Amino acid sequence: MLVMSDGARVVARRPTEPRIGAAIADLQRGDVVIVERVDDGESGDWYVQVLMREDNTFQLEYREGVPAEHYQTRTVSREKTVAAVLGWVKGEPGWKAAFMWNNVASCFDGDGIVAPPSP
Repeated sequence: MLVMSDGARVVARRPTEPRIGAAIADLQRGDVVIVERVDDGESGDWYVQVLMREDNTFQLEYREGVPAEHYQTRTVSREKTVAAVLGWVKGEPGWKAAFMWNNVASCFDGDGIVAPPSP
């Protein structure tokens, strides 16, 4: 099952593609949209999220189950952002091809918590 949240609360269970697209279209600076696959039989975290940064760029991230598989990219294109998220939702094999992704696993500890900066 898919669950969409704004980072603080669930806004839709089983969100439709139009609802996901509208949520991304409505993002303001500092807002986030998270779409997560929730399956009681599968361990780990499976999600894609979009943050509208203060510089009006979109920061996309996805995680494939474990902290070591956490990736990030940025874009100025709202359309490419929506297409990527909807591609992830539909399980399309090429959904991430439009971007250069960076593995950001080192930014998180084993529980997925942002690690403090090194001194």
